[in-house]
Amino acid sequence: MTVVVAGVSVWGPGLPGWAAARSILRGAEEYVVTDVSLPPPDLLSANERRRAGLATRLALFVAQQASDMAGTRPGSIPSVFATSNGDGAVVHTILEALAAHQPVSPTQFHNSVHNAAAGYWSIATGSQQPTTCIAGHDSTAGAALLKAVAEVQAEDRPLLLCVYDVPLPPPLDAKHPTDGPFGVGLLLVPGQASGGIARIAVRYANSTSAADVLPRLPALQGLAGGNPAARLLRLLETLARGVPDTLSLSLLDGRVEVRVEPCSPAVTFSN
Repeated sequence: MTVVVAGVSVWGPGLPGWAAARSILRGAEEYVVTDVSLPPPDLLSANERRRAGLATRLALFVAQQASDMAGTRPGSIPSVFATSNGDGAVVHTILEALAAHQPVSPTQFHNSVHNAAAGYWSIATGSQQPTTCIAGHDSTAGAALLKAVAEVQAEDRPLLLCVYDVPLPPPLDAKHPTDGPFGVGLLLVPGQASGGIARIAVRYANSTSAADVLPRLPALQGLAGGNPAARLLRLLETLARGVPDTLSLSLLDGRVEVRVEPCSPAVTFSN
């Protein structure tokens, strides 16, 4: 299955947006871990902005940035939102309330569901397009990419992919330690489209023998291993460098194999 990447965005420690991150991902600048405040999503009203947690704000930021880069009106196309942890801070607050026999806030409850970020995206953009929400533990990025590419191929229309994760608060973090926050947005269009950043060919492999391909930069490998969304760092490096590459992403069953070609003719896998 082949698609074209028409827009890309990223946000994470030391990677505050694609424009700033691109030179780092290319190896032209040193990667330095810095905490930068995430800009508030201007798509949300002030009231919705107050209600949205970090996970939702991160998802909306990278979704909007990828859409803007591709010249696509936010919310005008279908989407896939994917996160391993969801909004752990909200879940933690609810669990504390239950443990103390206190009532659960309705606002906290509606923010705790796994499709909260996709819901905020639909509200903020006035979108009536279909969306899919995915979780696959540490294989979330691979599952989301496979789903997104398959949908673009099957429906022959563009799609927005948003993969994001933020750390869980203690004591939940002991069960799933997560570095971050980290988010990626990819706007994908059918493979026959002209232009774009790169063409990627994706296929499912019924094997778990190959591990996720780590970033080229050793400084980014810890982040790639510590945040499920950051498994896409190798792909981001390849897009930033404009070079051909082959990589794989794990699934809960099997793996996703990806071939990247920058602005080149359609890609096929040899048998």
